[in-house]
Amino acid sequence: MSESIADVRIPGSALAREATELVRDVASPLLFDHSRRVFLFGSLRGREQGLSFDPELLYVGAMFHDLGLTERFRRTGQRFEIDGADEARRFLRAHGIEGEPADRVWTAIALHTTPEIPLHMAPEVALVTRGVELDVLGIGYHAVSDEQRAAVVAAHPRPDFKNRILAAFTEGIEDRPDTTFGNVKADVLAHFSPGFVRGDFVEVIKGSDWAE
Repeated sequence: MSESIADVRIPGSALAREATELVRDVASPLLFDHSRRVFLFGSLRGREQGLSFDPELLYVGAMFHDLGLTERFRRTGQRFEIDGADEARRFLRAHGIEGEPADRVWTAIALHTTPEIPLHMAPEVALVTRGVELDVLGIGYHAVSDEQRAAVVAAHPRPDFKNRILAAFTEGIEDRPDTTFGNVKADVLAHFSPGFVRGDFVEVIKGSDWAE
């Protein structure tokens, strides 16, 4: 019998079970619980908005969205979001899900820290972002009921979450500061990584090789 939290059914397929175990094995309890909440809150936001979405694809997108912060899957030459997106697409292809559905999950993960744009895309793309925004930023907090929030947090607690997720972000990206240029994670390094200097879009333009 599949698990249900806040009246949201956790997908019970072999693919979903393997995704769960993979993330449980490589991620901290902090990131595991956060990723499950992203799925649950994303599902609740989708229900509230009347969206039709594939729960299994949303689940993989939510569970893999922060894999790029883990020691096993982090790289140094690209944004952490792409680390997780690449691994999700490999995982789905290994389970026979290719083409547009796999690309949809890749996009959901790659864009989950890019404000607004994902919300105008496929439901699974939008709802990974909705789940992340609710759990990390509190955006949409009142779009789900107190009872729903309480049920989600009872299943996947968030002790000292604000401070701990910021620490996880810092640890996962501070060795690749250039990848934060133009995205929200530059704010994290500006607060927590001594010596970090933000990239400046205007200075890049002015300093390019073009004469004028």
